Amino acid sequence: MLYGIAAATAALVAAALLAALLRAPAQRLGLLDRRRRDRPLPLLGGVAVVLPTAGVATLGDLTAVAPLGEGVAALLAAAAGIALLGLVADVRPLRTRALFAGTAVAAAWVMPYEETGVLGGVLAAGWVASIALAFRALDHADGLAGTVGVVTAFGAGVCAAAEVMDGLAVLLSVLAAALTGFLMHNWPPARIGLGACGSLFTGFLLAAAAVLTRAGREPGESAAVLFALTAVAAAQPVLAAGARWRDRRRAAAIGPSRRRGPVGVSGRTFADTPGRAPADTPGRVFADTPGRARGDTPGRAPADTPDGFACRLRRRGMTAQGAVVVTAGCALGGVAVGVLVHTGSVGAGAVWWVLAGVVGMVVFLCRSRRRKASAQVGSYLRVRNG
Repeated sequence: MLYGIAAATAALVAAALLAALLRAPAQRLGLLDRRRRDRPLPLLGGVAVVLPTAGVATLGDLTAVAPLGEGVAALLAAAAGIALLGLVADVRPLRTRALFAGTAVAAAWVMPYEETGVLGGVLAAGWVASIALAFRALDHADGLAGTVGVVTAFGAGVCAAAEVMDGLAVLLSVLAAALTGFLMHNWPPARIGLGACGSLFTGFLLAAAAVLTRAGREPGESAAVLFALTAVAAAQPVLAAGARWRDRRRAAAIGPSRRRGPVGVSGRTFADTPGRAPADTPGRVFADTPGRARGDTPGRAPADTPDGFACRLRRRGMTAQGAVVVTAGCALGGVAVGVLVHTGSVGAGAVWWVLAGVVGMVVFLCRSRRRKASAQVGSYLRVRNG
């Protein structure tokens, strides 16, 4: 227990310090998230999570204070490889299919086929790759992927401890601590971003660890637990697809004759004034059509698109911090149900409530509309003192 506390503390402090130190080099090297048109965000935050997590866990294994075990050591090595792949994607953007293929291969390498079977292992590898990319999609807003990652890591760590998988439990606690230290610099408004390096590493490690804790259990119940532990991340692609489909229908229903000008890729007509929200009038329509703006990269959704949890919640009037807290609260509910089902405290039927909540949240957010701009103030308001 003392080593676990010391390891978590070391990972937290190291991640916080590295996040602060890597910000300036990322800016000098031009490793910036240019999707944020108002303020490009440095993208070396993933390194600040990966290095403390891998370093502290490896040190504990080498000193035999907290041995990881053969399977967990292989998992950490595969996650480090995925982090390297994500770093390449941050430097030179890669297509989503390439990231999925690389992540799926790494996941297939660490699957316990003797307990899951070949078919079960292949399906689990595909699920791990999907969750890793879902965590990357959660990185569309400041602090969101890191906060959901902390909540999920604690839940998966409890499941590992219940299975007496001490090495895996220590690794997950170190990951949670590293993400917490990183969040000191990533909480809205963020000073450094997680990037594909950190988000893919986090999603891969959490999903694969959850699979290891459920290996050899009944398949139906295992699928329910895995879904509950990662419900918010799994819902992100569904929300994005539903939002795009609804926005296309809305744009088609409006018709091109009612638009004053062509609709830009970010949804703003070219007739709108930059820096101002367009008014909801028949002559000026904010269609929110998805697309890629100038400076955006292939396989990466623009940060200001309305397809993410945080963007949709902010449409409902929430602040950036409030949107992260609400999303993390939803993740906590799913994780709690997953832990209870895993430990046998409740039946697998409780996961139906998680599914119902996810479906309700997706439908609610897909139906959100952009708030109307004030009709009383049409330009920047200049206040003169005296």
